[in-house]
Amino acid sequence: MPQPKQHLLIIDDEENMRHMLRSLLEGHGYLVETAGDGREALQCVEHRFFDFILCDIRMPGMDGMAFLQAARPHIEHSTVIMMSAYGSVDTALEAIKAGAYDFISKPFKSDEVLLTLRKAEERETLRRENRLLREEIEAVRGESDFGAMVGRSSAMRELFQLARKVAPYNTTVLVTGESGTGKELVARGLHLHSPRRQMPFVAVNCGGVPENLLESEFFGHVKGAFTGADRNSAGLFAEADGGTLFLDEIGELPVELQVKLLRVLQEGEIRPVGATRGRSIDVRVIAATAKDLAAEVSSGKFREDLFYRLNVLAIHIPPLRERPEDISVLATHLLKRINSKLHTSVTSISPPAMAMLLHYSWPGNVRELENIIERAVVMAEQEAITIDNLPPNLAGRTENRRLMDFFGTLSLKDAGGIMEKNLIGRALDATGGNKSRAAEILEISYPSLLSKIKKYNLE
Repeated sequence: MPQPKQHLLIIDDEENMRHMLRSLLEGHGYLVETAGDGREALQCVEHRFFDFILCDIRMPGMDGMAFLQAARPHIEHSTVIMMSAYGSVDTALEAIKAGAYDFISKPFKSDEVLLTLRKAEERETLRRENRLLREEIEAVRGESDFGAMVGRSSAMRELFQLARKVAPYNTTVLVTGESGTGKELVARGLHLHSPRRQMPFVAVNCGGVPENLLESEFFGHVKGAFTGADRNSAGLFAEADGGTLFLDEIGELPVELQVKLLRVLQEGEIRPVGATRGRSIDVRVIAATAKDLAAEVSSGKFREDLFYRLNVLAIHIPPLRERPEDISVLATHLLKRINSKLHTSVTSISPPAMAMLLHYSWPGNVRELENIIERAVVMAEQEAITIDNLPPNLAGRTENRRLMDFFGTLSLKDAGGIMEKNLIGRALDATGGNKSRAAEILEISYPSLLSKIKKYNLE
C-alpha cells in the first residue's frame, strides 16, 4: 500500500530559493507550500499541519527564530530544519534549543537537503513506532492494574475496565467489599484517572469521628458556634472543593447526618455549623462500605434515598479467596514495595512459601497479605522468603521440628522470651532503629516496645 505524501513548508524571503527547493522536493514526492517570511508562514501553520518545515533564519519582518517562538503551539509535532547563509555553531545551537531538529548552512547541495529530510523521516518513524509500542504496553498494563491496585483475574480486569470508564465523570460511586480488599485504593484510582487529579483527595472514615463532631467535621463551623469553637473551621467538604471526598465506612454514618449529606449531594451547597448562609462546593463523592447497605435500608438503619443517591455506579471488589490467581502477582508487587519502604533486599518468595500463600483463605484479604509479607521480610535471613518466615497458622500446620532445636529449652516462658527478643531485634534492624515503625510492624504499642528494648538490652 503506498504511503501518503508528506506536507512540507518552505519559508524563505528569496524567491529563487523557494522555487529551487519546491521543484526539488516535489520531484521527490512531497506536497510543498511556500511562504516569503515568518508572518506568512504563521498563517500557513495555523490552518494546516506540516510534517516538515524548511525555514530560513534571516528574513525581513518576522525572522526564522521569531517564527519558531510564535508558531510553537502549531508546530510541536512538525520537524523543523533551519537554513542560513550566516551559519555558525552558536546559531545552530540557538535554533535547536528553540525547537528545530537540524540546521543547514547555505549554500547547500540538493543531496544535503534530501539526506537531512531522510534522517528526519527515519527519526519520525522511530518516534511513531515507540509511541505505538508505549500505547500497546499501557493497554496491556491497564488490564492488570488501576492506580495502586494490581490483579490478573478476570474479576479484577473487569473491575479495572469499569473503573477506567467511570473515572472521568463526576458521578457518585459506591465501592463495596470486605474489609482489607482495597476500597480506598479504588477511590484514589478513580481520582487519579479523573480531570480532578490535580485537586485534593480527602479521605475520612465515617466510623472514626465522634458522633457529636461529625457535622462540624464534614461541613465546618464558625467561631463561637459551640463550646470550644474558638476559630472558624472549613470542614472536609470545603477542603475537597474541586476534588474528591472519599467517605469510607459510609454505613456507620448516623441517620441525622445522612439527611444533611443527602441535601449536600442534591444541592451542591454546605452550611457550616453556626453560619447563617451556605456556600457552593464542587466535590465528587466516592463512598465505600463493607456492610450490605440494601439490608441496612430494610432494617431502617440507612436512608433509602441516600442509598440510591450514592449507588449511582457501584464497584464491588471480590474477596481475595475468590480470586486466588491474584495472590502471586499481589505478593510479588507487595514484596517490591515493602523492600523499597524498609530498604531491604529480599528479592523473591520461594516456591514452597508461595504455595502456602496460594492455599490460604485470606480472611483479612489484601491487607492481611501485606502484613504477612512485611513480617516475612523482617524475619527473612536470605534473599528469598521461605516457609519458616511465614506464620505457622497460615496453613494450619504443626511443627515437626523439636523445640529444642530452635530454642535450646523446652520452657515455654524461656522460648517465648527468645522469640520475642529475636523479632524485636529484626524489626529494629529492618527499620533502621525507627522505634515507632518497629512497633507498628510488631503490632505492639510504642511504650511496650520501649519497655521490651530495655528488658532485652537491645539499645
